[in-house]
Amino acid sequence: MPTLATRPELFDREFLALRAKILEIAATLDRLDRSPGSLAGDPRVEQIREAFAVLTSHDSDRAERVQLVFSRPYDPNWKNNLA
Repeated sequence: MPTLATRPELFDREFLALRAKILEIAATLDRLDRSPGSLAGDPRVEQIREAFAVLTSHDSDRAERVQLVFSRPYDPNWKNNLA
C-alpha cells in the first residue's frame, strides 16, 4: 500500500504548477484592468470575487465551495426545460 505524501512533500511537488496558475490569473486580471470598457453589473465579476474569498480561507473543502460559486442552483424541473 503506497504511503501518502507529507504536506511538505506535496507542496514541493506542486509549488511550481501552483505558482504558474496564480501568475496566469494575475496576468489575466492585469489585461482586464488595462482594457477599455466596463464590467459593472456583470454577475461573473462577483463570482470571481467570491471564489477568491473561498481560496483564501483555511477550510478543507475549497474545491467544492469554488465549484458551488460557479454552479447554478438545482432546479428539480430541469428535465422539463430541455425541450
